[in-house]
Amino acid sequence: MVTHAECVADMLERGVDFVIPAPRAHWVGQGFLVHGYISRDPELARKLSPFLLLDYQAPFVYPPTQHRRGVGAHPHRGFETVTLAFEGSIAHHDSTGAGGVIGPGDVQWMTAGRGILHREYHERAFARAGGRLHMAQVWINLPAAKKMCEPRYQLLEAGSIGHAILPDDAGTVRVVAGEYAGVRGAAHTATPVGMLEVRLRLGGRFQLEIEATHDLTLLVMEGAVASGERVFARGDFVVFDHGGPMIALESRAPSTHLLVLSGEPIDEPLLQDGPFAMNTEREIRRAYADYRAGAFGILAP
Repeated sequence: MVTHAECVADMLERGVDFVIPAPRAHWVGQGFLVHGYISRDPELARKLSPFLLLDYQAPFVYPPTQHRRGVGAHPHRGFETVTLAFEGSIAHHDSTGAGGVIGPGDVQWMTAGRGILHREYHERAFARAGGRLHMAQVWINLPAAKKMCEPRYQLLEAGSIGHAILPDDAGTVRVVAGEYAGVRGAAHTATPVGMLEVRLRLGGRFQLEIEATHDLTLLVMEGAVASGERVFARGDFVVFDHGGPMIALESRAPSTHLLVLSGEPIDEPLLQDGPFAMNTEREIRRAYADYRAGAFGILAP
């Protein structure tokens, strides 16, 4: 018999809109073998605003090398790139002079704004030794009023990222951006964005309240998780509908690892062309012209 409380809970929970199983992995540059969940479908990027791209490097062991392994110099304008390292070490260097190395638990949050050149690659000692790399990169759109802001780089070291312990020792939630259970995210964001790294033990439950208008997705990086009667396995990218103000998940594996993304949609025209995300065709043409003219700065050797 279904109780009244259970009926109310079901009405409050969001349903699942659709699920994208892990796409075929492809190489980005010469150092990242990733599953691309959003970027190949422009309509999906508009539907999941403000998120433009989610590239996921599942755990992969790279052999030792003396060569630089990664992505060479390339431009960005009009959005932010967020790189999360779970295992291995990744280096970053950009035309503002900023850069650094992130290792397990660290995050680099780069605001390209009006334009930046950068390169990202396996950190030198990690590349020489070889090892297991596990990471994700998310691109987040900027609203028109902030697309031409000054570039900015945030290095979020693991120790600076707060976490919440779930009731009944169900697991932990690291708060990269947004807020959860009174823990505020380490990142300063241009628009309301939530980015949570959730780890659950077998049977562990995780609940999240969400603004009615915000888009909400999750990536299953390890294990399996249930939402209602549906169970999602490793590699599944789950997109929720706007049917309620919360989700409730339960781990169906000894260890479940999730990346949960939410954000306030940017209700503006979006035109994405390669490394640029702007509002109009004219702005895209201007971005390419500025890049060719050297307006994005110089990336030192």
